[in-house]
Amino acid sequence: MTQSEILAAIRTVLDEQMMHAHMDGFGLEARLNEDLYLDSVLILQIFLNLELEYGLSVPEEAIAKQDIETVADLAALYAPKTATIVTPSFPMTGGTTDEGVHGEAYYDIKVHCFVSCVCDGLKKRGLDHRPFYFGVWDAKFAVSDRFELLYHAPDISQEFLRGWFERLYGVTVREWYDPEKTKIENLATLLDLVENRGETGSVMVMLDMFHLPERENKFNQNPFPHYLMLQEAADPQTWFVHDPDYRWEGEIAREKVIHAIMQPTVGGGYVFDSAEARAPYPQDLQAFFEACFVRDRNPLVDSVRAIVTAHLEGTNEVRLCDLTAAVRELPVITIRKYAYEHGFAFFWRALKLPAAEFETWCEEIETLVQSLKTLHYACMKLSQTGDSTLAGAVFERLDEAGRLETKLKSKLSEIFDLWCARNIPAGVEIRMLKRAAR
Repeated sequence: MTQSEILAAIRTVLDEQMMHAHMDGFGLEARLNEDLYLDSVLILQIFLNLELEYGLSVPEEAIAKQDIETVADLAALYAPKTATIVTPSFPMTGGTTDEGVHGEAYYDIKVHCFVSCVCDGLKKRGLDHRPFYFGVWDAKFAVSDRFELLYHAPDISQEFLRGWFERLYGVTVREWYDPEKTKIENLATLLDLVENRGETGSVMVMLDMFHLPERENKFNQNPFPHYLMLQEAADPQTWFVHDPDYRWEGEIAREKVIHAIMQPTVGGGYVFDSAEARAPYPQDLQAFFEACFVRDRNPLVDSVRAIVTAHLEGTNEVRLCDLTAAVRELPVITIRKYAYEHGFAFFWRALKLPAAEFETWCEEIETLVQSLKTLHYACMKLSQTGDSTLAGAVFERLDEAGRLETKLKSKLSEIFDLWCARNIPAGVEIRMLKRAAR
């Protein structure tokens, strides 16, 4: 197909098959997320419809990486390819040059909004925040009664992470939001906290990002509960919004932020003072790792396997055609696997292990993330076609993702044990939390 034919096919898929509501700015230079409001799941849907309706396909790695910004980038995936020189990237620092894992600079992974917010003050004080990411790669998620994967649910709280942050870094993290109070009462508390925030203090609040269309949102979930931090601005009609997880800060109209906070889909908030922070003790780091580390299973892979099986078998009357919706939030949880990089980097630097081998393990982490993205696409294809013979490919991808994550955990366990042998004094008693609680 020519470029114009490919462009026409993309337009038809969006307009007629996906009934996409934001077609006014469609064109080669239109940005997929910012101009057309397409999130990662909708882009996968475009790939799938182009394959099923037009016989257009691209390699799985292109689908998984989704390294595209504009409609032109999308169309180019289906055009004849010419040889290109691949420029190496460096997972921990980015770009084409790298100091390596033992250098001063390292890439700051953003994969969990609560963790990003509380760690923001640690970095400003020169403290190593990476150990706190031990709690992210298998952070809590939920599966509903109808076998839907949920990154946020009423019974998921931040209490585990909040308590450990206090223990590790000595910072008191107080929950100001009271679920027993009305939205108006909690808003009054928030207004007072923002007005009286100290210079080193932070005021966190949960809001529904779907109701802040000014903010780029790669996932575009509706609703999309998300923690960020607020403070007053020079103009009393605006608030200064600091969102460490999305690497964004700036002023937004106060009423718009309040509108997103007051949505019935969200509720939560914390205050803390980063001036209290100190470096964690080795014994506490050991205990935290043990409390977080799920050695003998991979909860995300296991849960997706159960979800797919339920939809194939019709458990709880869910149908195969419902599988696409059931795994829609998989990308939000998938990116948490990048937290493994912080875990490896912390131990690698502490143990002064070879930098080249570290880069190899970063590639393994990237492979895991891409395998989960490919799995997502396979689930969508199974759901949309209703062809149960495609289930074999889905389970193959589940097996591969499980194998990759088990390999990462095995190595991480090995270097953790080595770190403990070198850093924990003999005879020190450590109170361990039961891993079964995770």
